[in-house]
Amino acid sequence: MTRILICVTGMPGSGKSIVAAVSKELGIPIVNMGDVVREETLRRYGMITPELLRETSIALRKEYGPKVIAERVLMRIKNIDKKIVVIDGVRSLYEIEVFKNIGNPVILAIHASPKTRYERIRQRGRPGDPDNWEDFVKRDMIELGFGIGNVIALADYMVVNEGAIEETYKRVREILEGLQRNVCESRG
Repeated sequence: MTRILICVTGMPGSGKSIVAAVSKELGIPIVNMGDVVREETLRRYGMITPELLRETSIALRKEYGPKVIAERVLMRIKNIDKKIVVIDGVRSLYEIEVFKNIGNPVILAIHASPKTRYERIRQRGRPGDPDNWEDFVKRDMIELGFGIGNVIALADYMVVNEGAIEETYKRVREILEGLQRNVCESRG
């Protein structure tokens, strides 16, 4: 079974959660790469802070190589019996290479300016999110160091999320429905 793996990428706070919400509505299973880092952080330290998430994310890659997060996610994807799966939080081309082993990766990038992203992150208050500009910039630099900029640059689809959430939501829905149609047509 050839799968379409919708690899969602974007800097923190760009609006990747909109893709997850639309995917859920459309019945497309979602696997979150950040869950691997959060689970490992809890296992190692018993709690989650921005510093510990950063440390764990870097340590995992140093200890096991740049593909480790994707390799751990791979097991979760293999257990999903669907022809289309969303992978939320892809950060490097190494990860895309891993996903090519089990399907056809399609990169969907969500983009927003640093100022917009910082404001969103402050408002959402997710555990592990930076709570000041310096930590926000530090997190961005780490993400860029992983190679997320390369993934964004090579995206098959780019959605700019600076305006009304309804517009972004509509555009993401159009993309995901189009990809679903392609899967259905290739089946026939």
